[in-house]
Amino acid sequence: MSANQSKLYAWSLIVGLAGFLFGFDTVVISGADQSLSNLWSSYTLGGESSAFHGIVVMSSALWGTVLGAALGAFPTDKLGRKKTLFYIGIFYFVSALGSALTSDPYLFALFRFIGGIGVGVSTIAAPAYVSEIAPAKERGKLVALYQFNIVFGILIAFASNYFIGSLVSGANGWRYMLGAEALPALAYLLLITRVPRSPRWLLGRGEVDQARSILARLHNASVNIDEVISDIDKAAGTKTVETVFQKKYRKQLWLVVALAAFNQFSGINAFLYYSPRIFEMAGLESSAALLSSIGVGAVNLIFTLIGLSLIDKSGRKKLMIIGSLGYIVSLGLVTYSFATEWFGMHVTYFFFLFIASHAIGQGAVIWVFISEIFPNKQRAQGQAVGTSTHWILAAIIPALVPLLFTTIGASTVFGIFTVMMVLQLLWVLLIMPETKGVSLEELSKSLGQYQKTINKSSGSL
Repeated sequence: MSANQSKLYAWSLIVGLAGFLFGFDTVVISGADQSLSNLWSSYTLGGESSAFHGIVVMSSALWGTVLGAALGAFPTDKLGRKKTLFYIGIFYFVSALGSALTSDPYLFALFRFIGGIGVGVSTIAAPAYVSEIAPAKERGKLVALYQFNIVFGILIAFASNYFIGSLVSGANGWRYMLGAEALPALAYLLLITRVPRSPRWLLGRGEVDQARSILARLHNASVNIDEVISDIDKAAGTKTVETVFQKKYRKQLWLVVALAAFNQFSGINAFLYYSPRIFEMAGLESSAALLSSIGVGAVNLIFTLIGLSLIDKSGRKKLMIIGSLGYIVSLGLVTYSFATEWFGMHVTYFFFLFIASHAIGQGAVIWVFISEIFPNKQRAQGQAVGTSTHWILAAIIPALVPLLFTTIGASTVFGIFTVMMVLQLLWVLLIMPETKGVSLEELSKSLGQYQKTINKSSGSL
């Protein structure tokens, strides 16, 4: 590996650590689910304690992600990718300590909300940064490092919850579970100062010399940096102020909204938030349910690595087809198990298949796809639309799950998710374009001309 490649991979990995904190923050609350439900059982919403627990306590971080995703384009564009990524680390750190130390449910929700803002903004800033420094032939793999870090964070959070639950007795174990996030947040803050600013962002601000210096560190000596800058400038177009909601970007908008919506209608976040509870509903004891959650994290990590290795070889679309088929089979089996009360360890294996299908399909593809199909100047805005869709649904669906389980039943909930994944498969087969190996500039031009498909091609940054 050349020195240029080493820098590229190191910077991508450091920025990807924002994804580690995203993953950790998302599922660490699952270990505290039952403790918090018991602690604040006297609080109700609409007369229902389960509604208060689901909407205020468990989903407060997700409401923060909605705000972070909706407004994240502003700091990402105005402050720059690097500064925004630094401030994200501060949000994670404050959230971890605050939520661990408070005893008031509303203050708890506020601190979790702050961490959620960090998650929402990171889904814009981190993929945007990596997509703007990566060559086209490696862009999918490098942006997917963000997803790898998400699932690695999920695995570590599940493992941390299990070991803390085993070592810390009493009702306050949840405080240590949530406070543990402060350590990786601090490490991330120290490391993110080592990465340079995005060269494409610098060019958009007229800082050509700094951009040239960074591009030179990313490319071999044989690459003409002036030609690279010229290509970026041509793709950026004129200085005319444009928004992502103009007619010529309509196709990209529908693509990212659909992809993000299907991601959440798989039920992935609902499962990750309540996996120990769902495993207990399927007949496992409490300790076995927490241990099975570690298995979920391990399967997620393994199949994310497989997806990461294939995304630039097989392409985004093929992985989505494989993942969709796996979703349908696994969710269908889970639905049948809950409908017939066919409980036991086999239900855990069905969920392992569900997680594997997500990791190799939607998990590997979503942040890559959303970060690459918009032009440079509209990228953060376009990502904001896609990620806002993702997080609005990611907040609503898990918030309603405790209530839905007690009203319409788990089998009906999982049955709805199954039907949605059949629709996703049809969407992938009929509508979703392939973006593998196409440079950001070529991709913007292709989609801007409303081509029905993007042919397989290779390109350079």
